[in-house]
Amino acid sequence: MSKPRTGSRNEGSRKQRFERTLQGLWPYLWPSDRADLRRRVYFGFVLLLAAKLVTVAMPYSFKWAVDALTGETQGHEAATLMAGAVFLTVLYGSMRILMALLTQWRDGLFASVAMHAVRRLALDTFRHMHALSLRFHLERKTGGLTRVLERGRAGIEELVRMFVLHLLPTILEFVLVVGVLWWQFDWRFAAVVFVMVMAYLVFTYRVTEWRIDIRRRMNESDTEANTKAIDSLINYETVKYFGAEKREAARYDVSMARFERSSIDTYVSLSYLNGGQAIIFSLGVVAVMVMAVLDVRSGAATVGDFVMVNAMLMQLYIPMNFMGMLYREIRQALIDISEMFSILDRDPEVKDKPDALPLNASAGELRFEDVRFAYTPERPILRGVSFTVPAGKTVAVVGPSGAGKSTLSRLIFRFYEPQSGQILVDGQNIAAVQQESLRAAVGMVPQDTVLFNDTIGYNIRYGRPDATDAEVVEAATLAQIDGFIRTLPQGYETQVGERGLKLSGGEKQRVAIARTILKSPRILVLDEATSALDSFTEREIQQALDQVSRNRTTLVIAHRLSTIINADEILVLDRGEIVERGTHKALLECGGLYAALWNRQRQVDAARATLALEAEGAISPLVQVDDDVADVDVILDPKQDEEDASALS
Repeated sequence: MSKPRTGSRNEGSRKQRFERTLQGLWPYLWPSDRADLRRRVYFGFVLLLAAKLVTVAMPYSFKWAVDALTGETQGHEAATLMAGAVFLTVLYGSMRILMALLTQWRDGLFASVAMHAVRRLALDTFRHMHALSLRFHLERKTGGLTRVLERGRAGIEELVRMFVLHLLPTILEFVLVVGVLWWQFDWRFAAVVFVMVMAYLVFTYRVTEWRIDIRRRMNESDTEANTKAIDSLINYETVKYFGAEKREAARYDVSMARFERSSIDTYVSLSYLNGGQAIIFSLGVVAVMVMAVLDVRSGAATVGDFVMVNAMLMQLYIPMNFMGMLYREIRQALIDISEMFSILDRDPEVKDKPDALPLNASAGELRFEDVRFAYTPERPILRGVSFTVPAGKTVAVVGPSGAGKSTLSRLIFRFYEPQSGQILVDGQNIAAVQQESLRAAVGMVPQDTVLFNDTIGYNIRYGRPDATDAEVVEAATLAQIDGFIRTLPQGYETQVGERGLKLSGGEKQRVAIARTILKSPRILVLDEATSALDSFTEREIQQALDQVSRNRTTLVIAHRLSTIINADEILVLDRGEIVERGTHKALLECGGLYAALWNRQRQVDAARATLALEAEGAISPLVQVDDDVADVDVILDPKQDEEDASALS
């Protein structure tokens, strides 16, 4: 294990980063809107000073007790006459109790300051994470983000505890000890202690700087292992489907092996640090004690002085021994907090303009005007898309996979901003209105519904948190899920599990529909809301969707064309451009891309129906399916009656 060399440029940038972190943290530790917390800080420092004065005075009571026992009362005859050794010993114990009480009182005062800073910074970071764009969250792993938030919270608490409750008291005690030694003995004692402490701190600083990179590697491997574990457990069913338990365990073990190696390096380097610190401090203590022995022999000091010097240095040794860990933990806390501030420093890709006004969506007309968008410049997704969804009407968007259909819904919700063109709601450019008001006016039923790990009632009420129980039940009834919920032992208090995995696909979709009904938006977006469902469930869900979209401006992004034949207008999107538009009947008559998609889906549906009837023995197993599963020839059994043949056709 070799010490990594760090250039002056890296050192400078690191210092700048830590300075920015401390500057950013200061408003949380000294809140301008909390005078009560600032008073606690003032009073806490008063208690700190009092506790350290008592700490430095304790060795004096020890010295007087020893001098009383040995009969050496030089300079303290009056005190010895007034109180014996027992009284001085009791005084020593009383001062220790007083010091402990003052210290605990101080810690209790600073606790509210520290935890308030933890709460505010964690809340600001959490809010900022939600304010960041979808692109940020797609690029970052959720497990890694939660670890940053978790370590940042712990880092603030650790920094306040170490800096205010340990570092400042240690510095104050060091200054007082040096001053007492100079005053009680002579400058040589103070000089030896000063040199010893400086050597101790320099050694601690050098070795800790070396250990920081080792600790950072350990944190990175810990985050990687944690992220893999979360990702694997979230995809529990997928792992089981492919029998990949051993593979997942091997992936996890690779990260844990890296964590093991970096952890071993961390502990070995810690032993090196602690050993060096012990040697430096021991040499300093020996030098001071030798000088004290010489003074006792010469008559310049008493045995009590010898005991006082030893007691004072031992008292100093405790926080000094803690100084190594103190510096490491402060540095590590700053690293962890700086990761939180790196997220806070990241500007949201989409943010409200300073003069943004709330959206006034009275009618709910939605219009795209020459919208162009690309996730990356080299791959355009939308190429000048223009269309209008009149208020209260339904417009459907269909097209091949990758045509850019789902991108439309992301732009409507302002997860991204278009590179050019504009999106209007009732004539108002959504880029100029407040995001909160825009999203309040738009409801969404996505293809893949993800629920919170809470109750069914909570997930439905998420659409409108202030809704009454009666309104929640009404929304569930309209979404055709109330009957199912009432069959459950716990009803609306039933837990849905992680991401709603305890519910089937159809049940999750109904919950999504119910919370959208409860939200009651002016504009509704259905993003392939039934594409992942079976035909029977799809028909039931489609009925619920028809009720939701009635008298609402609705944009349907469809996969199965049979669900949008009644739309007021159908747009056919291909390679980011609208290539056809019209009603279902008109588009079929054109014989273009929409007609081709319709015929292909009809063939696939016919093949499925044929296979189902074959399983029931209604037709002979004469079904020919080509490699594309798109062109299907169904050969009817001659004995099949005309009614079944008609149904198949």
